[in-house]
Amino acid sequence: MFLDNTLLFLYGLDVGDILRYFWAFIFFDFIRYLLLDLLVVFVYFPKRFFSRHKRRLARLALYHERPLVSVIVPGKNEGRHIPRLASSLELQNYKNIELIIVDDGSDDNTEIICRQLESAGSIDKFIRNDIRGGKGSAANTALNYANGKYIVHIDADSHLDDNSIETILLPFYMDARVGAVGGDVRVANTESTLAPKLQAIEYMKSISTGRTISSLLGLLRIISGAHGAFRKDVLDRLGGWDVGPGLDGDITLKIRKLGLRVVHEPHAICYTHVPVTFSRLAKQRFRWDRSMVRFRMRKHLDILLPSKSFSFKNFLSSFDNLLFNVLLNLKWWVYVIQLMIIPAARENIEYIIFINYILYFTVNIIEYFIACLVYEKTLMKTDLLLIPFLPLMPIYTGVFIRIVRSYAYIMEFINKSSYSDPWNPWKVSKISKQEKL
Repeated sequence: MFLDNTLLFLYGLDVGDILRYFWAFIFFDFIRYLLLDLLVVFVYFPKRFFSRHKRRLARLALYHERPLVSVIVPGKNEGRHIPRLASSLELQNYKNIELIIVDDGSDDNTEIICRQLESAGSIDKFIRNDIRGGKGSAANTALNYANGKYIVHIDADSHLDDNSIETILLPFYMDARVGAVGGDVRVANTESTLAPKLQAIEYMKSISTGRTISSLLGLLRIISGAHGAFRKDVLDRLGGWDVGPGLDGDITLKIRKLGLRVVHEPHAICYTHVPVTFSRLAKQRFRWDRSMVRFRMRKHLDILLPSKSFSFKNFLSSFDNLLFNVLLNLKWWVYVIQLMIIPAARENIEYIIFINYILYFTVNIIEYFIACLVYEKTLMKTDLLLIPFLPLMPIYTGVFIRIVRSYAYIMEFINKSSYSDPWNPWKVSKISKQEKL
């Protein structure tokens, strides 16, 4: 009966009604997510096909030079994951690697585990910070000891696919203007609870496909700290990572400001552990979203303003992020209020909500299968086992993530709460508060 009434309601709508009731999806989400994803099919795959020869030459150049690659891993209380990480590096096709791990004030058995691995030769350099300095500080400590031409930054709760190091280095040999390469990040613990399964689908869409498209357009705005490669001379020029939250996006913008390219390589694969409960996930995204406001709308606001070093692509990269994450997040609440105000919409709200659900569910299905195409030979059985959870994605991204994001933006705009985030050591927060706001 409900479906019949929904169809009757839909058939009774004219063009004006459709635009009035579903403008948020038609004009924004459909264009932003579905149409841009189709660029993968019509632009990315042909481009990758025709660049095969260039990639072969890049691989030959890589193995001819055989540069040392420093893999740096800052972490706190991640001892249980380190053996898997070290093992994945020993299995790499590319062998000229040094592994440097910085224990940032752990109070678990991280030091014991890492000392054993260091003695066995699985870790080249282990550094213990008795007093926690924060992720940026730990990464800079590792950078000071790194001897490689290239730096690969990996989170301590992650591990790599066997050819990841080789693959993430190839863009440097295909274009001398490349300053950093983002590797693909996939969820390692999908079999644990519901939350990681939904995050795995989200990562497929937002990282594997989304960042591939952003890279294709020259608008990539973040190299993930979980898996990113950098030219060491570039990091030295920048003085490494700044302290405080949002350091991944911050370093990426700094590299873009140098006039260098940042690209995404979807076939350089890293598997990382994500929050297993929705409460922990909410805390993580609360921190991420506040940081986005902090460094894009305060620290790097100059990217959006005219200057001698103004770059239109840098402008578009930040503007796109602000438009679709901040302004269009506000758009959704305007849309909800509008539906509550219009009498005809209020009277048929259950049908409008259901139709919106079907629209977003359909888009999620298409986006999922486009991501599977991007995965190509790296598609795994665990990725296919996510299909039954696709019906939950409109609720996960459209309700849960949107509410967390909205709250994060409000708290950051009003209280600048990222500057006193307990996730950071107190001394890092103290330094952060000295930034020009």
